[in-house]
Amino acid sequence: MLRRLALTAVVSLAALATAVPASTASGPVSSGSTSSAPVPSAVPTTGPFAAARPSLGPLPLPVPPLPGFLDGGEGKGTGEANEVLTRLTVSVENTGVAGADGTFELECGPTGGSHPQGQAACDRLAEAGATRAGRQELFRPTPEGTMCTMIHGGDATARIVGTWEGRAVDTTASRRDGCEIARWNSLVPVLPDVR
Repeated sequence: MLRRLALTAVVSLAALATAVPASTASGPVSSGSTSSAPVPSAVPTTGPFAAARPSLGPLPLPVPPLPGFLDGGEGKGTGEANEVLTRLTVSVENTGVAGADGTFELECGPTGGSHPQGQAACDRLAEAGATRAGRQELFRPTPEGTMCTMIHGGDATARIVGTWEGRAVDTTASRRDGCEIARWNSLVPVLPDVR
């Protein structure tokens, strides 16, 4: 909200800065008639302020990059847009699926690393990052005291460490009960599909 307000103020001031000099630079506007009636003007023609003329110089300089508190708190300036914001190391064990166990690197924006389904995994992370609930829940462990079904989904375990959209990630996943199975499945294809 603060960012939107600041941007609206900057745009309004920029529009005003370009409109006001344009209207006062030419002085009173004549409509081509030869009448001698005075035309109202914003510039005083008599009185103590008659000598004061608006300074019509070059337009103001462009607005510098927004400070950290206005750009979502991430403090990104210029030149950092091409930086990879998602870089994860995914370690998977005991899946029982050929080629699924191992340690894989995943980079998104652009897609890279040794992850076997890199583009699909990056697409899943982008999908989750597009919603507030997804950003908050994707890597969050199951809260203590949550009632989960006692379904054993296998011995597979995984650990994901790194950064996702610029935020630190360090989480583990397993298939020991219904909550963890659902959590694992929500991370497919970042984690292998072992259903």
